[in-house]
Amino acid sequence: MKKEILFIHSAGPQGPDEGSSKLVAYLHTILDAAYQLRCPAMPEPENPRYEAWKEAIYRELGVPGGELILVAHSLGASVVLKYLSEEPCKRSITGLFLIAAPYWGKKGWEIDEFVLREDFVPKLPPIPKIFLYHSRDDEWVPFGHLARYAKKFPQATIRKINGSEHEFGNGLPEMVSDITSLSGHVIMNLN
Repeated sequence: MKKEILFIHSAGPQGPDEGSSKLVAYLHTILDAAYQLRCPAMPEPENPRYEAWKEAIYRELGVPGGELILVAHSLGASVVLKYLSEEPCKRSITGLFLIAAPYWGKKGWEIDEFVLREDFVPKLPPIPKIFLYHSRDDEWVPFGHLARYAKKFPQATIRKINGSEHEFGNGLPEMVSDITSLSGHVIMNLN
């Protein structure tokens, strides 16, 4: 049976070669037939609202189903954390992979609808493995946001990526290795 991966994309345009689309295409190409990757379109990605994204995520996580691996990019990552800490999750999440997640509430990042509650971590469902990825010179979300999440998740695996990538259009081999390590699969060519 295929392992299910749910990918929640970033804000902004999501057409070919925009937003998370290149990263999703990379994952479709590199992950072998043992995985089923789904990337539902989030509502109005160029003008995202938490309530609308929450409803879309509920359709994926608020109904019973099997185990899944949850991958979320940029705004999608922060929205997933907010959802998981405030709403029911009826799926068992074997791994949570957060890429370039903004930490809302910091100076310059004060959009109330996306801010996490101070006590959000204990309200998350049980997730055995959490991974955080962020470029040291991210062009959109400052690297300091990673440090805030790292403090909240001391048990998480932190991947500090050299460079200025935010969209990871050429892929994220470190994440593929981490995903496959959960199930013991080996992917030979990650580039």
